[in-house]
Amino acid sequence: MNEVVFGVKDDKQLEYTPEKCIGCGTCVMACPKGSLVIGSVGAVARGLIDKDFLENQTELCIVCGICAKTCPTGALELKQAGESVNDNAYISVALKDTTVNDNCVHCGLCEQICPQGCIEVKQWLSNDGTASVDGETIIDTECCIHCGWCAEVCPAEAISVEKPFEGTWFRDENVCTACRSCVDTCPCNALFNPDWESGERVDKVAQRADACIYCGACDMACPVDAITVTKTAIIPEVDKKTLLEKKLLNAEMKRPTLTSTLVIDEAACLGCGNCVIVCPVNATDDEVGAGYLNEVDGKKILEVRNGVAQVVNQDLCGSDGACAMICPVGAITLEKREV
Repeated sequence: MNEVVFGVKDDKQLEYTPEKCIGCGTCVMACPKGSLVIGSVGAVARGLIDKDFLENQTELCIVCGICAKTCPTGALELKQAGESVNDNAYISVALKDTTVNDNCVHCGLCEQICPQGCIEVKQWLSNDGTASVDGETIIDTECCIHCGWCAEVCPAEAISVEKPFEGTWFRDENVCTACRSCVDTCPCNALFNPDWESGERVDKVAQRADACIYCGACDMACPVDAITVTKTAIIPEVDKKTLLEKKLLNAEMKRPTLTSTLVIDEAACLGCGNCVIVCPVNATDDEVGAGYLNEVDGKKILEVRNGVAQVVNQDLCGSDGACAMICPVGAITLEKREV
């Protein structure tokens, strides 16, 4: 894994491992100096922009390490004189490892369902004359995000998981545009768009509470601010937990910073208007939607002028990348914006 140096002070160094980051913004909530910047979470999760979830304004950072203490995945690490100082005062360290006991039947359900691909199940036919299977179930604890999927599907109740947080999840049905940014971003596969039958009304987005770790990545990714995640408890026995509780519990998550820019290749653009209609922020206008293909001007962010898509207001962009995903000719891209 590639570590990025986020800050240096005296013999202390703050390191960031992008591969471990889930874009939850917990560290941004905790930072006392406001040096950490998170943005374009949906676009990063969808692979639509070449950047990391997190950036640090080093001129503001005092390398205090509070961000590393609150990070649930260990993506931030504090080192002193080259050695890690992450100990039981850090949530990622205090979290109990996900374990498998001897009841495991090595059926492979946990391997199939793990959203991060952290589980490997090896199987072989038993050598005792019975028609049975022996095996080994291996969990990569460095990769595990403690979502609990494996424990929920295990038929033998052989897996133990400790989650990092308890919390609440709320989605404003009137604001949500069902753009799937949250679904694509959630590291736990805890969110989904329900199926429906003819004449049936369902929520636009629903939560699998048993799989949620209340990290807040969906809150960070939502381009229209329709999702609110609130942490109500830190579950692991963290040393000096009171400090972390003051920073994280029952507090609003800080809104992400716009860290991307929409770029349109006007020569390639067909002027079809698909980007205008699919844009979640544009879709908060009542008149934008399927069937309004000719009414694609006078919008908030993207509109079609003289047969070509144009950016109206970059600053309103939710940076989820829906426009880039739907463009049939790849005329829209997202590029990193300096913060």
